[in-house]
Amino acid sequence: MYCTRNVTEDLIWVGGNNRRLSLFEGVYKVPYGVSYNSYLLLDEKTVLFDTADSSIAGIFFENVEHALNGRTLDYMVIQHMEPDHCALIHDVVRRYPEVTIVTNAKVVAMIKQFFDFDIDSRVKLVAEGDEFVTGKHCFTFIMAPMVHWPEVMVTYDKTDKILFSADAFGCFGALNGALFADEVDFYRDYLDEARRYYTNIVGKYGAQVQALLKKASALEISMICPLHGFVWRKDFEKYIEKYDKWSKYEPEKTGVVIAYGSIYGNTENAAEILACRLNELGIATKMFDVSVVPASEIVSAAFEYSHIVLASATYNGGIFVNMENLIHDLVAHNLQNRTVALVENGTWAAMTAKQTKELLAKCKNLNVLEETVSIKSSVKPEQLDSIEALANAIKASM
Repeated sequence: MYCTRNVTEDLIWVGGNNRRLSLFEGVYKVPYGVSYNSYLLLDEKTVLFDTADSSIAGIFFENVEHALNGRTLDYMVIQHMEPDHCALIHDVVRRYPEVTIVTNAKVVAMIKQFFDFDIDSRVKLVAEGDEFVTGKHCFTFIMAPMVHWPEVMVTYDKTDKILFSADAFGCFGALNGALFADEVDFYRDYLDEARRYYTNIVGKYGAQVQALLKKASALEISMICPLHGFVWRKDFEKYIEKYDKWSKYEPEKTGVVIAYGSIYGNTENAAEILACRLNELGIATKMFDVSVVPASEIVSAAFEYSHIVLASATYNGGIFVNMENLIHDLVAHNLQNRTVALVENGTWAAMTAKQTKELLAKCKNLNVLEETVSIKSSVKPEQLDSIEALANAIKASM
């Protein structure tokens, strides 16, 4: 049975939710599920904006058929070719063989990579600034390469001032009946998932996000319709400010993320002592065991806070494996403009501070503090001074 909601009088959400998905993109845990948004416009011509993931094909096509109410589908706008949005393109063509696909040349090349149907005979190519009229609605197209694939574009409805933003302004989490962000307490209940979505999916491409934000700032926007998460119809300036800050790699808060990799609890103990000293200095801390907490959550916290402590045991002569994976993730997501402090532990050869610095050298504008705590096996009373000195150095760097 269909499950749709009206976005406006003639724009209908025809997407769906997946609450059984364990790993988004095979990497990121989604404990609250994920939505796959698709929108259908009922103008003089009918227009479908993107499709959905194959896991919700059944409800998606029920929604589209119900919303069309006997009409045919005239156009399908494809903004992004990641399979969680494009998987059903060929199925749409089979069901509506007269449909015209509206998209850019890079998307067409990817359609040919994913599918075998004849795209050339049914495509309407568009480029930056082109207009497309469907009746009372007039659309224009804005290229957004590397937000977060090279073919991405967004679509602006000049009539209703709606920005169809592709993967920008998305959020993890299924839509539990609420389609609009103002129907929930977004900043209390969903901001962490929005940040985790941004930092892990789009975070590497801050410069490209800044370019899109600059283009969007020239538009009068009354509503934002992303491909994941809630539709924004009011008070979204604060959310855009978050995107601006995240894409500039500016911390939201002054505080310290402490991520530790501990085998038998001794490195964890050093991290705990440091957390106590920092809080005594009035500095907020957030602690993560890298063997328990998914890297995506720690990457998100690293984008949120100004300072990061990486505390690692030595393992096979190198950085503890889960800590090394986290560091690679931080580098891969282009973390910048942070202060980093290091704690190392090794029974016979503590080398992780030097090795970590070498890995972090690929990041821009990281201030790695000279003060390093080096432990042999376990914290001894005489080392408490060095932990306190590191806490004071962190405070001084703020």
